[in-house]
Order: sequence, then C-alpha cells, then structure tokens
Amino acid sequence: MPESEEMRTEALQELLDNNDVTIIDVRSIDAYNGWRMQNEARGGHIKGAKTVPEKWFHFSEWLRILQFKNILPDHAIVVYGYTPKQSHRTAEQFRENGYKKVSVYNQFVSEWSGNDALPMQKLANYRQLVSPEWVNTLIAGKTPEGYGNDRFVVCHAHYRNRDAYLSGHIPGAVDMDTLSLESPETWNRRSPEELKAALEQHGITADTTVVLYGKFMQPDNADDFPGSAAGHIGAIRLAFIMMYAGVKDVRVLNGGYRSWADAGYEISMDDVPKQPVESFGSVIPVRPELAVDTPEAKEMLRSKDADLVCVRSYPEYIGEVSGYNYIKKKGRIPGAVFANCGSDAYHMENYRNLDHTTREYHEIDAVWKQSGIVPEKHLAFYCGTGWRGSEAWFNALLMGWPRVSVYDGGWFEWSNNPDNPYETGDPK
Repeated sequence: MPESEEMRTEALQELLDNNDVTIIDVRSIDAYNGWRMQNEARGGHIKGAKTVPEKWFHFSEWLRILQFKNILPDHAIVVYGYTPKQSHRTAEQFRENGYKKVSVYNQFVSEWSGNDALPMQKLANYRQLVSPEWVNTLIAGKTPEGYGNDRFVVCHAHYRNRDAYLSGHIPGAVDMDTLSLESPETWNRRSPEELKAALEQHGITADTTVVLYGKFMQPDNADDFPGSAAGHIGAIRLAFIMMYAGVKDVRVLNGGYRSWADAGYEISMDDVPKQPVESFGSVIPVRPELAVDTPEAKEMLRSKDADLVCVRSYPEYIGEVSGYNYIKKKGRIPGAVFANCGSDAYHMENYRNLDHTTREYHEIDAVWKQSGIVPEKHLAFYCGTGWRGSEAWFNALLMGWPRVSVYDGGWFEWSNNPDNPYETGDPK
C-alpha cells in the first residue's frame, strides 16, 4: 500500500482477516469501547481494530506502547478516527517515527458505522465504564446517552485520605472513604447493616445512579498506608460492594480523576456535604452471588467448573513478599490460576493503559485465555485484600462474562488460618 493511500470501504473490508495488516482506531478508548461520541449510527470499533488513542501520542512512552501491542514499524497499518484531520494527523506521526506502510480510512462515520452489514465490535457492558464527557453532561443537568434516572451521586473514593479529595475533585462529588464499606479488621465487605447505614449516609439508594472514581497519587510501598495513594483501585472496590449490596446502576469513570483532568474540565476543591437518605430501599445483599467467602472458595478449588483467579504480582505469587506491611505470611493458594496484576499490591499496570484507562479488552481476554481463564467457568478473583481482585472482576463483568465473583477474603483471610495450605516458589 502506498504511503499516502486513502483506503476505501470495499478495500478495507477485504483486509479484515489479513494478519499482515493492523487496523488502528485513534479515537478515545471510550469510543472504541462502544460510546457514540459523535452520534455515529453504531457505537464500537471496526472488527479486529486495536485502540491507540491520539491522546497517547503525547506520552513519551508511546513507541513502547506500540511495541507492547505488537504494532511494529515494518507492519502495514490502516488508521481511522472520527475525522480526516484526525486520521491524517496520527498517520503522519506514525510515518515520522519509522512506520512506512501507513494508510488512512476516512469513512468510518459516513459509511462503516451506518451499515449493519459491516462488522463492528464493542465491550459488552461498556455503559458501566463512562467517559469524562459523559460525567460532565450528567453534572451539567443534561441527559447523557444510556442514562434514564432522575437521581445520581458522584463519589470520589479514597482510603483514609480526604486530602486527595480536597486537593481537587469533580464538581459536586462527595467523598467516600473505602473504610465506610469495608472493614479494616478483615478487609472484607462490611455487614449488611453497616453497608445500609453507610450508603444511606452518602445519599445512595438501590435506585440511585452512582458514578465512582479515584485519584492515582503514585503509591509507595515504603509509606505506612500505600493504599491512600491508590484511590482508583479503591473506587472499583466500592463499585463491587455497591453492586453486591444492590445498587442497580453503578458506573466507573474510565481512568478516574486523571481522565477528568486530562479532558480539561473544571476542578473543584469544595467540601461538598453529603445528602443522607432515609432508606436504601432494598434488603442487603441483593446480589450475594457476586461475593465468595472462604468455604465456597475451597469448593471452587475442587470443582472443574470453577477457578480462583489470583490477581497479585509475581513476587507475591511465588512467596518472595507478602505484598503488604500488615500481612506476614508469604505464598499463594494452591490451585489458584495466576492473573498477574503488575508490579505490586497498589498498581494494576497489566490491566490499565498509561493514562489509567482500562486496557483494551481484547488484550485482557487473550492474556486470560492463555492462562486458562475462560468465561465458561465460575471465576472468583482475589488478591491480598480485595482491591485488585475487584478491578479484575470488573473487567470480566464489562466483557459480559456470566459467572464472576470476588473472593473477598483473599490471601489475607486465607493466610491467617494456619490450617489452610499454601505454596511458594515457581510452580513451573
């Protein structure tokens, strides 16, 4: 393909199953996942396309991202976006960095999305993962796509760190300490009575739309409380507990506070008062199947139809470190399947992009399936105390996997019982 070729729809159709050509979607990852950001006829992306948002080209590491995605300079690529200006601009950036076989496709909105015969894909439950634009429309008093409620609460999640909230948050958001929904004695979800009281205090009923997000603040294991800087993992932890309790419409801001700030929207430092409600409106838990406790976890280890999925770092998995300054025992649960989170207990690099948005779901699906993690089984994700397990669980939920839970006790609860078996070392 000539360097400056502009691809037509018929020609692109013929390339869909060509492994020698990579189609690259340079729109936002939210558009890629399924949101109709420009009112296109169908949301999602061209079948088989990879996501490389134009935003990423401002990162110094963007060439490393392309290598990570196996998009190499000798590959033939076809770039498309919302406008010819966007696709040509990013195609030129590719060419300037050694990519010679670059073409552009400029009929995505006008031809591809509007033709049901042309294949597209989208994240099954993309509506639970919202964009900054969606949240901004909501708090402006308008009705964003996929919202049909008359009451919402935006929650800035943190772990014992109100300064993370007071130093900048989405206008109108209230703060929610993760300790309000999980107990520091066990790090499990709190009792139904405690959950009911906490949700009511924060103005949340079963019928309230809740938007959750947190702030990434460079967690450091040397700190006394590293989790205080890992707010967005905590936000997804709260999302899990709220869904378990029975909140029907829980959304997570893709990328957390970072995405809001990157979008250039207003930042508030007001201490927004909570507006308590009289009753949650349902008997908690409405969805008990989302949580697995140790007895059921042991049953799952014996079942061919289920897997415990360990979402920890490799040093934790092989027993070099416990991962936490308050957990002494090192090792792993025998029989659990490993789903590497990244570097340590407070990071999720393997599940996120550099801007902290969720990683391309096709990539997560492929990595999991290589490890035998498949949607046909009942899966219970766990980590040390539930945060990372909740984030991996949320990815599976977004992909529409039907039987996914969080093993709430995780390594903390398992290792506290000396009768429970454990392993160390490289299992291979």
